[in-house]
Amino acid sequence: MKRREFITLLGSTTAWSFASRAQSSTPPVVVFISGRAAETSTALNAEFRKGLRQVGLAEGKDVIVEYHWLDGHYEQLSTIINDAVKRSVAVIATPGNSPGALAAKAATEMIPIVFGVGDDPVALGLVKSLAQPRTNATGINFFANEINTKRLGLMHELLPKAVRFAVLVNPGNPSTTEATSTTVKQAAASLGLELLFLTLVRPVRLMPLLQRLPRSRRTRFLLALTAFL
Repeated sequence: MKRREFITLLGSTTAWSFASRAQSSTPPVVVFISGRAAETSTALNAEFRKGLRQVGLAEGKDVIVEYHWLDGHYEQLSTIINDAVKRSVAVIATPGNSPGALAAKAATEMIPIVFGVGDDPVALGLVKSLAQPRTNATGINFFANEINTKRLGLMHELLPKAVRFAVLVNPGNPSTTEATSTTVKQAAASLGLELLFLTLVRPVRLMPLLQRLPRSRRTRFLLALTAFL
C-alpha cells in the first residue's frame, strides 16, 4: 500500500477543509474507515498517525480522527457513513477499502473523500478521470489486479507442476472480488491453469478454510489482495 501518497492526499485535503472552516473553534473531523481488524493493523495505524504529523497535523489538536475497523463486516458501512454525512465531517478516508469509497461517494457529493483502492477508480465511478477527478473524491490506485496477475505468473514459474491454484476472495467486498476473479481467470486461462475460489469474510476463519483444501502437490494457494489481511 502506498501509505505516503495516501497520507499526503489526506493531509492536504484535511488542511484545505481546516482552512475552509477557519472560523470554527472545533478541529475538523476525519472519519477513517478500514476493512481490516484493528488488531492486525497496528503498523498501518502507526504509519497513518506518523503521516499526519509529517504534514503538520497534530491528532487531537488540529484534527480529530474517528477510527472504524470493520474486520470484514462491510454491512456496517451504511450506518457509519450516514452518521458521518449527518454530522458533515471534514473528510471521509477509506484506505484499501473499495466498498467504503463507493458507499461514501453514493452518500455525499459535498464531503471530500480520500480513497485507496485496488481497482480502477474510473471504472468504479469514483472519479471522471485520473488526471481530473472532477468529483468530491480523490485518491490512489494500488493496481492490485495487476499484482495478482503477476503473482499467479510468478507462482506458476516457481511451481511448474502445480495445475490448480486456490484464490481467496471476500464476498463482502464485491467490487474487488469481481475484479480479482476476472483478471485472475484471464491469467489462468493463458497459462493453462485451474482455479479454485474460496470465500472468507473474517481472518480468524482462515486456518479452518486452509485445512479443507485438497491435499495435493498439484494444488497451491494464491492469496488475493483484500482489505482485511
